[in-house]
Amino acid sequence: MKIYLTNQDSKFTKHLEYFKSQGVMEYVRTNLNEKITSVEVDCEFSKINLDFFFNYEIFPDYIMDSLCQWNHENRKMKIGDTIAQQAFLPPIKAFSQKVIFAVRISEIIKQPERKGFSYETLDGHVEKGISIFTIEKNMEKSIFKIHTFSKPGNLLTSLVGPIFSVPYQSFCTTKALNNVKERIEKIKTQYNNV
Repeated sequence: MKIYLTNQDSKFTKHLEYFKSQGVMEYVRTNLNEKITSVEVDCEFSKINLDFFFNYEIFPDYIMDSLCQWNHENRKMKIGDTIAQQAFLPPIKAFSQKVIFAVRISEIIKQPERKGFSYETLDGHVEKGISIFTIEKNMEKSIFKIHTFSKPGNLLTSLVGPIFSVPYQSFCTTKALNNVKERIEKIKTQYNNV
């Protein structure tokens, strides 16, 4: 984790290169806190364009910016790819501390009725564990689900977790759920109007 006062977008390539050499934080899944959050999306699963989803455009840009290794290398996501993340605390791009950390893709899910990916946190992340992002078939609609196994990644986040980290993580998760829902339904509306 690195903390800056200035936006690091212009230095993302340097951060990505650094984090590509970092290891995944060690964890035992059964010792982590499990949480599943989801939102129903008003779109038939087979008609969802998942390009934005597999480009990791999940969080609103006032919460987090990122540089994905596969986008930087002009290709599709693959297992082992790194995502350099810049979180804004508070979630206001211009007036915030910029916290830089990273995650690594550990699984790509391409099942007939379930698509998504998971990533694990890298050394120095504020959280330790794994997050799984999926869009799943549910009758005529779909479900976007965030399934996490995590706990604080360092002493500081352990100490402030109950009063800051946990509420902030819940806020970010809710915003991510709503962002993906809105994007899918907007694309569906645009498609239907053509």
